[in-house]
Parts: sequence; C-alpha cells; structure tokens
Amino acid sequence: MTDRKSSEPSATGAKGPDELRRQIARTRSELGDTVEELAGKMDVKGRAQARAADLRDKAGAMTVQLRSSAAQAGHTVHEKATQAGHLVQDRAAKTGHRVQDRTQRAGRITQGTATRTSAALERRAEHSVPRPARPLVMAAVRHPRPALIVGAALATIVVVSWRYPKK
Repeated sequence: MTDRKSSEPSATGAKGPDELRRQIARTRSELGDTVEELAGKMDVKGRAQARAADLRDKAGAMTVQLRSSAAQAGHTVHEKATQAGHLVQDRAAKTGHRVQDRTQRAGRITQGTATRTSAALERRAEHSVPRPARPLVMAAVRHPRPALIVGAALATIVVVSWRYPKK
C-alpha cells in the first residue's frame, strides 16, 4: 500500500544495485541509531551517573552564583554602613559646632552681665560704704574669689567658736 504520488521512492523497489546498497546503508545507520537509543534507555546506571553529573554542575554553578550574590550584598552593606557612618559623623560635627557657638554666645552674655553687675557693685560701694571700709569692699568687689575664701574662713571660725565655746 504505497502511495505512488509521494516524492519518496518506495522502500520495496530499488532501481538498481547502487540504490539498493544506499538503502541498506541508510537502514543500517537508522538501526544503529535506534539500537544506541534503546541501549541508552536501558543503561539506568549510566543515565543516573549522567543525571548526577548534571546536578553537580548545576549545584556548582548555583554555589558560584550564591557566593557572588553574597559578596555583592556584603559590599552593598559595607557601602551603606560607611555612608551612614559619614552621615552620623557629619551630623555630630554640625551639632558640636552648634553647641560650641551657643556656649560661646552664652559665655559672652554671662561675661557682659558679670561686667555690668561688677560695675554696679563698684558704684554702690563708692556711694554707700563708709570711707574707712571702702578700700576693703572695693578689693572684694574687684577680686571676689579671695574675698569669698576669707569670708568662708571667718564664717567657719565664728561657727566653731559659737558651737564649742571655751569653758
């Protein structure tokens, strides 16, 4: 039941010994390929080894890819941490400068207030303190630290003598 209209020659009729040899060679080649395929399908151990080798190759490739991704993530984290560190350092420096400026401003204000207070105390001392005690009071106003030390010593002597009188 061959179709005479098809373009392939029928397998049953060879037109000469050369064509018959070619058909035999082609059939042998096809049979060889078919036998190799069947032998490959029957070789379970070989197929398993080939599959294991493929899986090992895939695992190796995935390992390389994961290591590369991890290294890149590490670099990214390092860069972001460095940027954050610089940002914190910049903000700390700006805050430090701001605090320093405010402290200097407060110091100038305090110094101005102390100068005005000192001048006011000197004017009061000149007008309200009796003439014999005026140099002592003026010295205490100009140099308050030694006056405070002497005053504290005198207060201590008074308290001790009052608390523990001689008998």
